[in-house]
Amino acid sequence: MSPTALPAAGPEHGHVTFLGAGPGDPGLLTLRAVEALSNADVLVAEHEVLDVIRTHARQGVSVVQTDADPSPVSPPGTPQLTVVDGTSTTAAVPAAARDAAHLVMEAARGGRRVVRAVSGDPGLDTYAAEEMLACAAAGVPFEVVPGVAAAVGVPAYAGVPLRDADGADVRFVDARTASDRCWTEVGASDGTVVVSTTLDSVAAAAGELVTAGRKPDTPLTVTIAGTTTRQRTWTATLGTIAQTLKQAKVLPSPDGGRPVIAVVGERSAVARRDELSWFESKPLFGWKVLVPRTKEQAASLSDQLRSYGAVPHEVPTIAVEPPRTPQQMERAVKGLVTGRYEWIAFTSVNAVKAVREKFEEYGLDARAFAGIKVAAVGEQTAKALVAFGVKPDLVPSGEQSAAGLLEDWPPYDPVFDPIDRVFLPRADIATETLVAGLIELGWEVDDVTAYRTVRASPPPAETREAIKGGGFDAVLFTSSSTVRNLVGIAGKPHNVTVIACIGPATAKTAEEHGLRVDVMAPEPSVHKLAEALADFGLKRRAAALEAGDPVTRPSERRPGARRRRSTT
Repeated sequence: MSPTALPAAGPEHGHVTFLGAGPGDPGLLTLRAVEALSNADVLVAEHEVLDVIRTHARQGVSVVQTDADPSPVSPPGTPQLTVVDGTSTTAAVPAAARDAAHLVMEAARGGRRVVRAVSGDPGLDTYAAEEMLACAAAGVPFEVVPGVAAAVGVPAYAGVPLRDADGADVRFVDARTASDRCWTEVGASDGTVVVSTTLDSVAAAAGELVTAGRKPDTPLTVTIAGTTTRQRTWTATLGTIAQTLKQAKVLPSPDGGRPVIAVVGERSAVARRDELSWFESKPLFGWKVLVPRTKEQAASLSDQLRSYGAVPHEVPTIAVEPPRTPQQMERAVKGLVTGRYEWIAFTSVNAVKAVREKFEEYGLDARAFAGIKVAAVGEQTAKALVAFGVKPDLVPSGEQSAAGLLEDWPPYDPVFDPIDRVFLPRADIATETLVAGLIELGWEVDDVTAYRTVRASPPPAETREAIKGGGFDAVLFTSSSTVRNLVGIAGKPHNVTVIACIGPATAKTAEEHGLRVDVMAPEPSVHKLAEALADFGLKRRAAALEAGDPVTRPSERRPGARRRRSTT
């Protein structure tokens, strides 16, 4: 626990943590912020901030949104009291108490711990000091957890260092409140100026600086949606920024009121940004990638895709159900306890889940595996076992598959193996490769249906339209069944979508469904598949730059455009 953490909240006034949620990237939350969120009883924040912080809050925490409620049942401006687990009720708050300070103090009553989360940093990006003063006047104890300020974090993600070895004076200006004196001072300076403004006010801010003495050819970068995968940066000068945004067809736009960070000075020159733009040059930056797996199965894969700059979208193509006749599974689990097996082999995360649920039904835990050797077909299955409290004895050293497991599986030896039987809990549609291989090695196998796989329900209409209409940049197919099921429940991906397959069999199924395969993993691993897609994106980006073309995502291509068939 942080040494700054306060003791338990008082019974009357509670306790408030003013927390900086950073400029948008959830990964920029501090460790102290995560700790405070995990202990909160109530979260008070705007909608976009809640999207960043809610995953770190405990189940059932109350959420008070300070945004105006758009629903017709409440008066405009009425805050909403919702619950993170999905159920919600409206908290009608008197008009006089609708400001954030009153919301915070109301939430703190009764000894509750309140986190008041704001975008960026509480001290630099917002007017949270007014709320802190209100808490102090009311005797409500509070603390402040700083966050990464937008004026600092956004330039870092845009590849614009605010200082270097030569040093420089750095000034921060909020264009909304800047006085004439402020503009005069920064205009007379030759240091770096970081301006917080809106997209449609950038040109006006640039004009203020030129009027105050800055040269029109002073370099300028403007970044919108900084630190998120929607980030976009334009490089120009004070004198050309208005024309640059117009030529890019950015303005005029309904989004003109969106906040941006502009950096003025030599450190934002084009040549420097070309070298230092690490975030927007990620191989899959901004790509919307369809991952046809359940959220639990796709977690690590989605994290990997995010590291490449992609926006993963998980769509389950199968649903898991209990076996129609559970007696076989029940006998096998009892056999584990009575010493019937030498080995148990798990071929999927779902198999681990099925056995774990049956254990819990009987009041058993991981101790029931004592004396039994445990095998896992791959890294994700092994992680599921470790989460269960079981460290697998055997994981394939090579290919993460049944074939890879068989390569490392020892043959039955009556001298060293007192029992010759293996428990194999699997899906109802599993292949016979592992069973046949184990029998060939001299083992007896209890091949038990632990769960059934059925086709999942269709995704929402919006997702189906995006799949068929070219709204996704890529789709990852991790098995032949994911191809068949996705096409069955959502339709065939558009021809602008990059198709990536985990292996030859999956690629063949995709081609049989009329899809052109662009990417294939060098080995049957979901992580190698993601790496292969990232390599494809990197080469595509390099080719565009070499040709002098703008770097675009596949979904930005003209709908219906003919595409060349890949020869690699």
